Amino acid sequence: MTTTPGPYQPLTHDGPRHPFIVLEGVSGIGKSTLARALAMQLGASSLHTLPRPHADWSKTANSGLRPLPQFAFYLSGALHASDRIRECRAIGPVVADRYISSVIACHAAVHRVSVETVQGLLAPFHPYLVAPDLTFYLRCSQATLRARLATKTDLKQDDTDLLTVPDRLARLVANFDRVAGTDPSAVVLDTDDRSPDDLARAIRAHIEESQAC
Repeated sequence: MTTTPGPYQPLTHDGPRHPFIVLEGVSGIGKSTLARALAMQLGASSLHTLPRPHADWSKTANSGLRPLPQFAFYLSGALHASDRIRECRAIGPVVADRYISSVIACHAAVHRVSVETVQGLLAPFHPYLVAPDLTFYLRCSQATLRARLATKTDLKQDDTDLLTVPDRLARLVANFDRVAGTDPSAVVLDTDDRSPDDLARAIRAHIEESQAC
């Protein structure tokens, strides 16, 4: 990416770079609710891996594209999200509900390829993708996950597939574990019996500790 023409280089912004925090984990674990609570506590901007206009196209991409074009769609969303993150973190902290780890873990699980295969596809674009300061990998028991999904009012195909497609949940959990194991920004966070506000306070403490180092 460093030798590509100017229009393909990421924009740069003067001034301080505020913290960029990512929440990762399987569908239904509570990322969106936690992102709202954390953004409120930090006074942060929040966004999803697929900001608009990509968010409006995701259903078509998931049902109408073969694996490589589908990967390119999610890569495009992550590149666009990186542009938004650069703009927002010049003003204040940024909290992302999913980011690169989800692209890797989910694509690998759905198409039954290795995490390393997807990481290889992403590798040329790393210089463009903003690196998180901290990535919190959320975990919970299967019983807790089922209970959370049962109360979710905006169920998507990813949510239902998680428990109905054979091995989907096991593959996703294993993939997130594998990605977290090589992620220098990773913090694993158990969410069982903890409210979004409790988790937001715990994350805030991690952020303050990392800034003090």
